[in-house]
Amino acid sequence: MIKIAIDAMGGDFGPAPIMEGLVEALKMNNRFSAVAVGKKDEIAHFIPKSLIDRVEFLEASDVIEMKDGATDGLKRKDSSIYKAVELVREGKADAIVSAGHSGASMSLATLRIGRIKGVSRPAIATLMPTSDAQNVLVLDVGANVDCEPKNLFEFAVMGQAYAKYVMQLDEPLLGLLSNGEEESKGNETTKAAFKMLSQIPNFAGNVEGNDIFKGSVDVVVCDGFVGNILLKTAEGVADTITQIIKKNLKRSLIAILGAVLMRKVFKNLKLRVDYAEYGGAPLLGVKSPVIISHGKSNAKAIKNAIFQALASANSNLNLHIEEQLAQYSNNSVATNTQE
Repeated sequence: MIKIAIDAMGGDFGPAPIMEGLVEALKMNNRFSAVAVGKKDEIAHFIPKSLIDRVEFLEASDVIEMKDGATDGLKRKDSSIYKAVELVREGKADAIVSAGHSGASMSLATLRIGRIKGVSRPAIATLMPTSDAQNVLVLDVGANVDCEPKNLFEFAVMGQAYAKYVMQLDEPLLGLLSNGEEESKGNETTKAAFKMLSQIPNFAGNVEGNDIFKGSVDVVVCDGFVGNILLKTAEGVADTITQIIKKNLKRSLIAILGAVLMRKVFKNLKLRVDYAEYGGAPLLGVKSPVIISHGKSNAKAIKNAIFQALASANSNLNLHIEEQLAQYSNNSVATNTQE
């Protein structure tokens, strides 16, 4: 049975939404158990007697707060995130979910759990909505501000593996985010990366920002600086559209009547842009599944983050990534394209 380590203390709103999300996940899926890491006297009471046999508790008296530095996580060994990561490192848990300090989570996972062989830098991936039913996976969205072409190549391999083995897409299409579709567009890094990615099956070439939301490809690769701006911009646009709709509805009786008729459409729209539907962002490139959730995650988001962790753990994703990178390394793809 898969065991998930839960950083129960890291979210912006304390342990309540995290533990409530864990309870929801346990009720919906009986094929996993959990270790809740945090202050036991604050978290144990959330677990009903009917589920208590599937939850262990690990005491952690310290919490890394958002105001703390990312490197603080390496020093404060009694923090909930440190102890949760150690459970995975020691093989006492198969995956970790945390809504705490993302920088600390990334640093600890990379240094304590370790990177997959062949991965120089892990990347944060996130699902973004499209006009079709299928979402698009974008990486990196914040782990690596500055990237070399080989990093983008590794992101592509990891993203395509995630799309295939976790998202269950047969032949995921891959795109490189740039300022134009032509091969000649982009900066020096993306131009060099284009040549490297051309060796990967189902590489569709450069894609522009608007192509992401059209669903033109299944996986989009970029550096963490661009990816994080893309993510925050998309979140802002979604919030703004929602506010515009609400304000205009208040001004018109006809619009209000129309809204009643369109209620199902609005509900579906909210589901597509709500981060809680996706749960969290996988940190790809480390040896065990790590899901980084939004600090403001509600119970629904935590539940879905746990399901993401389960899907990753059951997919042997990291083994597939390592095998793919080894295959390209043996074929000297990265070396030949940089000469």
